[in-house]
Amino acid sequence: MPRGNRVLPPACVENLTSADAILHAGDIAELSVLEALEALGPPVHAVRGNVDSPELQARLPLTTIVDAAGARIALIHDAGPSIGRLDRMRRRFPEAQAVVFGHSHIPLHEQREGFAIFNPGSPTERRRAPQHTMGLATVHHACVTFELVPVS
Repeated sequence: MPRGNRVLPPACVENLTSADAILHAGDIAELSVLEALEALGPPVHAVRGNVDSPELQARLPLTTIVDAAGARIALIHDAGPSIGRLDRMRRRFPEAQAVVFGHSHIPLHEQREGFAIFNPGSPTERRRAPQHTMGLATVHHACVTFELVPVS
C-alpha cells in the first residue's frame, strides 16, 4: 500500500483492531498508511523499510524491541541472508525471545532453543508467496508463539 488499489483485507483489519498491539516490520510506504494503522486503535510498533517514504525514514527506527506481556520481541526490516539467519538474529538481539522481520514478504517461522524468527509475509504484496498472509503473536507466561494467518 498505497500503490494501485491495494487495501488491507477485511480479515486483516479485523485481526488488527482486536489485537493488543500491532507490530510492523517495515515497508509501510507512506505516512498515510502508518496513520491509518494507528487509527485502528491498538498501539503500533514499527520499523522502517527500504521502500518507505522520506517522512517514514525520518520517523521510524531501524530496529526496536517491544515488551509484550513480558516477552521481548525485536523488530527489524531486513534480517539478511537466509543462511545463518536465526543464529545471527539471536546474536544481534540477545535480550529478545523472538525477532519479527519483513523485507522478502515471504512467510517464514523458525525456532530453536526458545528463540524464534518470524516473517509474517504481507497482506497486500505477496510477491513469490502463494497467498497474502499476516501473523498473530500470542504471549503466554512471557513466552511468544507465532501463527501465520492467510488473508484475502
